[in-house]
Amino acid sequence: MERALIVGVNINGEKKSSAAFGLAMDEMISLVKACDMQPVGRIEQNMEHANTATYIGAGKVEEVRETAAQLEADLVVFDNGLSPIQLRNLQRELNCPVIDRTTLILEIFSTRAQTREAKLQVEVARLQYMLPRLVGLHAALSRQGGASGAMSNKGAGEKKLELDRRRLEQRLTSMKRELEEISAERRTQRKKRAESGLPRVTLVGYTNAGKSTVMNMLLSAYVDKEEKQVLEKDMLFATLDTTVRRIAPPDKNAFLLSDTVGFISNLPHSLVKAFRSTLEEVREADLLLQIIDYSDENHREHMRVTADTLRELGAGNVPMLYVFNKADLCSMGTFASVQGDDKIYMSAKSQNGIDALLTLIAGKLSGGYRDCTFLLPYQRGDIVSYLKENAVVFATEYREEGVYMEANVTVRDAGKFQEYLL
Repeated sequence: MERALIVGVNINGEKKSSAAFGLAMDEMISLVKACDMQPVGRIEQNMEHANTATYIGAGKVEEVRETAAQLEADLVVFDNGLSPIQLRNLQRELNCPVIDRTTLILEIFSTRAQTREAKLQVEVARLQYMLPRLVGLHAALSRQGGASGAMSNKGAGEKKLELDRRRLEQRLTSMKRELEEISAERRTQRKKRAESGLPRVTLVGYTNAGKSTVMNMLLSAYVDKEEKQVLEKDMLFATLDTTVRRIAPPDKNAFLLSDTVGFISNLPHSLVKAFRSTLEEVREADLLLQIIDYSDENHREHMRVTADTLRELGAGNVPMLYVFNKADLCSMGTFASVQGDDKIYMSAKSQNGIDALLTLIAGKLSGGYRDCTFLLPYQRGDIVSYLKENAVVFATEYREEGVYMEANVTVRDAGKFQEYLL
């Protein structure tokens, strides 16, 4: 396991407070561990402005070099974004590999990706970030040839860099093309789900807040036991792939539930852009369930990051239900309690609060439903079966003239079967 020394710089004006800076540094420790590295120390610095050459000051560079040697660190990880020049200079000054926060998160994503789409999205983001940072990666080949004049040959270093850049650009173009094909398939799937008329509910929130646990809680309660559940693990970014399942409680309307990748502060823009087709599930949802780890003392900051990310995705105005998860770990006396019509305190792990959560979801989605009375010809048994599966049926009578049904259906289905309305 590689040993990592963590360096964080609090630039005045970029961090709101020392508490926020401390939170970022604590989070970096979790990120390093999530990348299967061992954090062996951390160094912090407050600065008015970042050093354009090395990000940190000359004296701090010396301190980092000495500390890394003393702790036998294999690499230095910065909780800041480094420019290509800063990255090159730091590696030369510290005599060891240096990575920044974005590179670390990209590495975590690359190890977590399972499906072809997720792997392509991560690789596209990684290549886009790597291209401008090729300079300095081949230090041994960086000298120019000795010939003079306008027609002089270029040295091996520049040839190597040009070849690497060309190969990366060609690979990036190919992967973007394949990703667009997959994205087109995903759009077709979303269109089919929209045509079903079922409301779309999407889980969002900070990474490791319990989204997958909530998903599995609902799957185990209201979906066939053989239905595959999502990975549920106490780690950052345990799941990257979007999962869509149909949830059909016996006494409430069915809906489609989607799980999405978790958010984190300073999520690399390249990742947000690469995962945009996946995250469109968020923008097109009828209702968002923001899962919040209520036992985390920094949950308010996590809610702020989630709100900022949703705005960036164009989903800032989608109706929201706040699910304060892991309430059983807090000293609040009782949990699984509902406060108002947009929040609930519950424990997904113990499945305490599932009925209250479903009641809130039904209330939020009620605007898309209406009570209807149908009289269906016996030859339209397909509609009878459809309503029994996709609507809340209050009464069914088999009369001489047809099947009489009272049901709560989607507005779309009410229009679809309008000729049979009484």
